[in-house]
Amino acid sequence: MSMKQCPPWQLSCKGNDVDTFRLSILNNLEYRLAKGEFFATDYDKFLSVAYAVAERLTERWILTQQTYYQSRPKRVYYLSMEFLMGRALGNSVLNLGLEETARGALLELGMKMEEIREIEVDAGLGNGGLGRLAACFMDSLATLGIPAHGYGIRYDYGLFHQKIVDGRQVETPDNWLALPNPWEVARAEHVFKVHFGGYIEHRTERDGKEHAYWQNAEEVLAMAYDTPIPGYDTVTVNTLRLWTAHSSHEFNLEYFNNGDYMRASQEQLMTENITKVLYPNDQFFVGRELRLKQEYFLVSASIQDIVRRFKYDHKDWSKFPDAVAVQLNDTHPSLAIPELMRLLVDEEGLAWDKAWNICVATFGYTNHTLLPEALEDWPVSMLEALLPRHMEIIYLINHYYLQDVSRRYPGDIDRLRRMSLVTEGDTKHVRMAYLAVVGSHSVNGVAQLHSRIMTETLFRDFYEMW
Repeated sequence: MSMKQCPPWQLSCKGNDVDTFRLSILNNLEYRLAKGEFFATDYDKFLSVAYAVAERLTERWILTQQTYYQSRPKRVYYLSMEFLMGRALGNSVLNLGLEETARGALLELGMKMEEIREIEVDAGLGNGGLGRLAACFMDSLATLGIPAHGYGIRYDYGLFHQKIVDGRQVETPDNWLALPNPWEVARAEHVFKVHFGGYIEHRTERDGKEHAYWQNAEEVLAMAYDTPIPGYDTVTVNTLRLWTAHSSHEFNLEYFNNGDYMRASQEQLMTENITKVLYPNDQFFVGRELRLKQEYFLVSASIQDIVRRFKYDHKDWSKFPDAVAVQLNDTHPSLAIPELMRLLVDEEGLAWDKAWNICVATFGYTNHTLLPEALEDWPVSMLEALLPRHMEIIYLINHYYLQDVSRRYPGDIDRLRRMSLVTEGDTKHVRMAYLAVVGSHSVNGVAQLHSRIMTETLFRDFYEMW
């Protein structure tokens, strides 16, 4: 569909000529930012240009989402703890084919595109190859016209800035959201409850079946912020949805009025710490616990959102894998597997076997490392404390899966030990990479060679079995 054929009631098509683009910049400077020529800062100028580009992105964004809504295609959902997106202005201008237009409009206003691009702050959403791969995939999916959504966390602070002071490395916070972000749109209508702690109560109901109820859990709210991801030389604009944490409890006015100012906001501050910093220091128990909270926070909000979108126009749960493909970028989002099982079994009332078949047909897993010391595992005690129902589900997954291993390799106790999702010993751990493999129908590395080496080393037992 040409962008000239705009839906009459929803889209006001912005021109892509130099004069119209220049007027968009000036309108943004005056009406959005309330600045004149002599008072505008460099960042104001960047914002004015970015908003002009974002307006043209939004036209295609709405059109893309309307097309998905009407055609009901199978959608890819890419879950990643990192998205190393880089600066969005230059990429968006290139993908929209606006380079000459933007350059010409800026020259008429006495500005240079190269200088405006340098003003933008990098999004503090990733720090390495895993995040860069995720960003490249999002760009490629949009370019190929594949219906896709990315899911991540909207960290308040990126990893850190490094400075050398008196010959020593000093780390300072990367406060990338200190200034307005022109690319994101807050979606206050999409808020989901995420739970931690508490205990599980099992009750036999009138249907004669045992049901699990998660009781007395801490509640955190996950609110969505959407960022458009444009494809190159196409009208497709997909969505990267990032979650930020909010407290479910209001500011405690009683404590405040009694002079206990810290306690009045303590719960809110503790809750919002979940999305405060990319990769908290995990050398200590509290840091490890916060990291696990981050991973489940991403997973819970995202899977609830995916299920919500599916239920909007589907009644038959067996069709879920026909409408949904969830790709796990490394082990960090692998808790999505027990989370989907929890929703299907506990909330939707599906039988275990049916729910498990849906789960395996839905998930794919990308492994990023073969080094044993770099593979993620979590102490069972920590999982039981923070996510008691998920630990029960992981035990059940492991039980049924090891039964399959025993039938395939009768009497091979050593193989059972090697392939178990839960390690034995004084301190039990859950092997998250093994959980991701067992709960997925497709497993790959980041390159063909990587995938082959996985079958020969790390996942050799699994490859032989399947």
